[in-house]
Amino acid sequence: MATSVAETRNQSAFSDQLVDDFNSLPGDKSLKIYAPAVAGKGEILLESNSSQMLFVASAIKTFVLCEALRQVDSPDVVRTIEQQKLALNDTVWSFGSPTFDPPNLTGIVSERTTLEAMITRSDNTATDMIFKLAGADNVRSFIAEAGLKSTLVPDSTRALTAYVFGADNYLTITWEELNKLVREGGGQKHPFLNDVETLASSAHDLVSYYSRALRGEFFKHTETLDEFRRILTLCEYIYLIPLPLGMSAYAKSGNADTEHFHMRSMAGGLYVGGRWAFFAFVINWYAAAAEDPETVAAFFTIINRALTCVRDSLAKC
Repeated sequence: MATSVAETRNQSAFSDQLVDDFNSLPGDKSLKIYAPAVAGKGEILLESNSSQMLFVASAIKTFVLCEALRQVDSPDVVRTIEQQKLALNDTVWSFGSPTFDPPNLTGIVSERTTLEAMITRSDNTATDMIFKLAGADNVRSFIAEAGLKSTLVPDSTRALTAYVFGADNYLTITWEELNKLVREGGGQKHPFLNDVETLASSAHDLVSYYSRALRGEFFKHTETLDEFRRILTLCEYIYLIPLPLGMSAYAKSGNADTEHFHMRSMAGGLYVGGRWAFFAFVINWYAAAAEDPETVAAFFTIINRALTCVRDSLAKC
């Protein structure tokens, strides 16, 4: 069914208002929403500063998930990652680990549980366990092969923290040394967005990646694609933002708050009415206070409004 002229004008006006509202947020921003054209229905494309590389924090964990699953891509992928056991101990403990809670938990954990912790609660210890298993250089090779030129991942989240706080031995720092550094090292020495140890991407890269990953381009077996999608439905920020109901949502978020630097990101895909749409929202801003809930709330409201409009547009006959 063709879209009416009035409908097109209304959507254009909404898109312009959304971009204006997004750009009125403080700091540096990157936005892209893309729904491919299908069966006579036109594409949706909305973007602002989409190629700008920004700090996206845990949103990069989707690349770690994807590469880890690619390495075991098979019809038996679920059994394989259930049977793969990983050590949870002081060699992988990292700050920002609400699930594996260092130093209070040790033992042996399945790869599948670790992948779930990495995405659901964005657990950094789980992330470093998967970095150790899959190899950070292998994740970087995958990113390069996918043509994602504005995306950077660290050797580990522990290495990132150590580098940002000024450790010369950031690649080999122990858990005890890291704790002492953060307590007594005199604070942050390098910006979160840097060219050594960082978590960076752009809205363009994230949408390019998700538009292929969620439709199976990076996997040979449907079982692996199903597991990839399943894990991405677990991201808690799908419900904390929240994303609108009435669609399938797959995503990974990122957040960070310190004095004079804050960031939020949300990227992924949605499926409704037989159509896909892919999205990325990123903001880095520089409020002096340690927290800025007003900007966070405004950012989340824009995401909800935007994806509600996309859902409704795709659901129309």
